[in-house]
Amino acid sequence: MDDPVPLAPGLTEGYVSTNGVRLHYVAAGERGPLVLLLHGFPEFWYSWRWQIAPLAARYRVVAPDLRGYNLSEKPRTGYAIRTLSRDVAGLIAAFDAPDAHLVGHDWGGVIAWALAIRQPQLVRKLVILNAPHPGPFLRELRHARQLRRSWYAAFFQLPWLPEYLIARHDFAVIRDLCHAANRRAVIFTPEDIERYVAALARPGALTAALNYYR
Repeated sequence: MDDPVPLAPGLTEGYVSTNGVRLHYVAAGERGPLVLLLHGFPEFWYSWRWQIAPLAARYRVVAPDLRGYNLSEKPRTGYAIRTLSRDVAGLIAAFDAPDAHLVGHDWGGVIAWALAIRQPQLVRKLVILNAPHPGPFLRELRHARQLRRSWYAAFFQLPWLPEYLIARHDFAVIRDLCHAANRRAVIFTPEDIERYVAALARPGALTAALNYYR
């Protein structure tokens, strides 16, 4: 099944089998070093729609749907950080690159940190958005203030209840988050919101996304 999101001119999509999972991706550019754009929760490749084409002028750009998201395969297991970082290592190999510039947001940033720590030879440059280095983050979790701020991560580890609350009323929680982000400027159009909801509503996608926390 192809992605229903219309692709801008110059963008292509495909699938790669890596580390025992089949991942969907959108790509652009044919020359230059490889750049991997790793999205966060609860997103998919579409989060990078404004960055792909400009980067493609100088790089080969690949924005995958991470394991469990959108059109990528959604296995019941395999959401430990070591496995997720191996997914990305496999992506680099699948595109015949010796290494890659990694750009990660949120969970994509966590995975990028993990790969850079475990296999630094695969990472040419590292760009992280909204994901602290795991060392300082674990240190800060010793303090009540950070624990309060990270309450949702503990909540998402509960069985079935997070799925129920997020999906009820046609994913009202996701819609409310997008509308809240639009208070000062239009960040998410109605079409954007529907696309994010549709990606998360695919069978198995919501549980897979929450399994990153579990």
